[in-house]
Amino acid sequence: MTAAELILEGRLLERAWGKFRICVAIFSLLTSISLHAVDQPNYDEHIKPILRQHCLKCHGNDKQKAGLNLQSYETTMTGGSGGQAVVPGRASQSLLYEMIVDPDDDIRMPPNKPMIPKQQIDLIQKWIDSGVRENSGSKSLVKTRDTSFSPMTSSTDGKPENPAMPENLPEVDLPKTVRSLPVLTMATSPWAPLLAVAGQEHIKLFHIESKQQLGLLPFPEGVPHVIRFSRDGAVLMVAGGRPVESGSVVLYDVKSGSRLTSIGDELDAIIAADLSPDQKLVAIGGTNKVVKVYSTENRKQLYQIDKHTDWVTTTAFSPDGKMIATADRAGGLHLWDANSGGIILSLLEHKASVRALSWRADSKFLASVGEDGRVIWWDVKDGWPTINKNNAHPPHRPEGTYGTLPNGVLTASFGTNGNLVTAGRDQCVRIWDTKGKQIKSFKFEAGLPISAVLLNGGKNVATGDSLGILHFGDL
Repeated sequence: MTAAELILEGRLLERAWGKFRICVAIFSLLTSISLHAVDQPNYDEHIKPILRQHCLKCHGNDKQKAGLNLQSYETTMTGGSGGQAVVPGRASQSLLYEMIVDPDDDIRMPPNKPMIPKQQIDLIQKWIDSGVRENSGSKSLVKTRDTSFSPMTSSTDGKPENPAMPENLPEVDLPKTVRSLPVLTMATSPWAPLLAVAGQEHIKLFHIESKQQLGLLPFPEGVPHVIRFSRDGAVLMVAGGRPVESGSVVLYDVKSGSRLTSIGDELDAIIAADLSPDQKLVAIGGTNKVVKVYSTENRKQLYQIDKHTDWVTTTAFSPDGKMIATADRAGGLHLWDANSGGIILSLLEHKASVRALSWRADSKFLASVGEDGRVIWWDVKDGWPTINKNNAHPPHRPEGTYGTLPNGVLTASFGTNGNLVTAGRDQCVRIWDTKGKQIKSFKFEAGLPISAVLLNGGKNVATGDSLGILHFGDL
């Protein structure tokens, strides 16, 4: 073969290889599009081909490791010696999904092979979460949950005749600080146009409508980590302290600013606390991994919860006063009987620290958010994650940065209209309706939004950021 012929052949091969690469790229793109375009995947059309490709040599009719046969829909639903292979509606609790996404190469399936392509993993997750349909004519095995919210029969139901507002608050000497403290927590009065915001050794009180500061409440105990108004709005609970030194809860009279009582004598700052709706109980938690419940009448401890394996990060009484929710830095989340401390449910879904809890006003749903990026509405009747958003605050990647960015959700709070406000490490504040649909978002240019509450029946939002700045926004 002459040199000219060799050159010609090389060029022809180069062209053919280029066309092949283009075809492969197009095929991959179309495959990706087709996978994500499936709204209601089913076993016969979408899942069995994936299982046949990766799983049936070990989990088929010929061989069933761990007693698991994935050859048919019926055998897949039966599970194996390890229990249920799929839990309809909960991929995160399904053995099939857990085993194909496990980061440990020695545990992940299929063994001794690369991880299943992401598109296929996403499709399996979607199949499970949408109700493990057998075929295109099958119905979801996940029952529909009613997330509708009915406000109180009257907007003034339970409203005090004269909602408490600050009057002639005492003068407060502020400590000298080098820099502003992040706005760690805030709370809004249930009846009055009043917002309480954490500061350094004090609480700032703002008029919601005028945005003017009304005065300060001293908190010489240290940094306020939790603020809560009582159900009637007449009492303000503040919990906090000094790291590795002391922690306590102080109750204030909102109108006069006077201290009503102090509860707890901890060896570290209290980072989780709440006041029961009847004002008879205070629950506190922190780095000691326990939850202590005190009587506000005699300041004595009534019972203690020892189930948590890491720092207790948040706790919240249900609005009806029957339950208390507690969560920790390891993702543990539990419901307890508020009077006895007996466990009711363990809510297993979060894979990292739970940052905030918030009850809806009807006590039917509990919202939890965490560093795993999840925003979850729990049906507390049976502990079902009715709305489960895995990536509610997607991380923003600045140009020129690499590696994995966190997508943690830092705070959550239900409004009186049943909507939920959340804020995350994506520098966004997001508002969700009762069906979990995002209806509004705000983007911060600087600083992280770390505390947020809905105001005026959900018409406005107040947000505190990591730079110590308070923001007001209209919805």
